[in-house]
Amino acid sequence: MKLRFVLPVLALLSAVVVTPAAAAEADPVTAADACYTWGRTLSQGASGEDVRQLQIRVAGYPGYGGVLGLDGQFGPATKAAVTRFQQAYGLGADGIAGSATFSKLYALQDNDCTPVNFSYDELNNCNSDWSGGKVSAATARANALVSMWKLQAMRHAMGDRPIDVNGGFRSVSCNNAVGGSTGSRHLYGDAVDLGAGPQGFCALARQARNHGFSEILGPGYTGHNDHVHVAHRSSRFWSAPSCGI
Repeated sequence: MKLRFVLPVLALLSAVVVTPAAAAEADPVTAADACYTWGRTLSQGASGEDVRQLQIRVAGYPGYGGVLGLDGQFGPATKAAVTRFQQAYGLGADGIAGSATFSKLYALQDNDCTPVNFSYDELNNCNSDWSGGKVSAATARANALVSMWKLQAMRHAMGDRPIDVNGGFRSVSCNNAVGGSTGSRHLYGDAVDLGAGPQGFCALARQARNHGFSEILGPGYTGHNDHVHVAHRSSRFWSAPSCGI
């Protein structure tokens, strides 16, 4: 009796061929990732933690002068950022995050959710446990993660050439030791200082305007002739006079 039920089912299955690409398109979960796995296609109108995780990873694509909110609400700004991300990597640019978009994100992130070309160690040469700043250690670390994804977008836009990171998070004691200002964004974990690298200071400062950094300080601004400082703040402040900014 069991044999008679099994054989028709096997025959039916043998007649259906599902390619890996088709399977992934139908079910984003099939491409599970060690860091974070999206379980549904996301489009405008969606909300939730999975949207916020997507926003973190496309935070570097808000458009010139923009800053993408990380609120878990898939609105027009998130759709535009997803579209720019898709365009940057040659994907179908419809602003809908499905299997192709998630697969590219999986390829771009390491198991600790940092983008492949940046690490927590690079952004913290002060207190290894991220404590002692003006926010909790968890918040400082989370802020640094967003900055790394913005830098990943910036790096890709500049031909995937390495970006030199000279420093990031500082505790109050570290900040005092280097003569940092009392209101330095380094104390919040969302500031990064960049070396000239192969791009040069001015190219970095100019490019940063496209990738969600509301604070950009560079050559010509007091104390910033030897690095470019990028950070997040509540209002825009860009100053690199030697670079025309």
